[in-house]
Amino acid sequence: MNQGFKLRFDQMRENDPTSVNESGQDMAQLYATAGHIRNICFAWPDGKKAFFNYAYLIATEFEPNAEQNLIKLNFSSHQVSLSGYHLESLFMALLDHLPRIVTVQDARYALTDETQVPIVVDIKLITEN
Repeated sequence: MNQGFKLRFDQMRENDPTSVNESGQDMAQLYATAGHIRNICFAWPDGKKAFFNYAYLIATEFEPNAEQNLIKLNFSSHQVSLSGYHLESLFMALLDHLPRIVTVQDARYALTDETQVPIVVDIKLITEN
């Protein structure tokens, strides 16, 4: 085995896409850079998932409340409502089309005082006809 193998192996371990970055977010949850064609996937605890192309995202609203924040995403065919805690940073990430997967977390496990990581506790999907 040559010595170059060890260097390439170390590089591969450093660029592990399954690792958690220093902000505590899973790197698989965000796109690495700003790009052109992107989708956002919404995942529920029961296994249900839905994804939409960012190109069809028409408008997004952020409503800060004392208890829970609310983000309303208006796609051309659906309206998606996200409620949770510390969602302002998620809203700003949506502005740059960075979130790849938004997953619902159980509200009883949401530690709102100890963390500033966005926690989505409910996703409502409304079909517009």
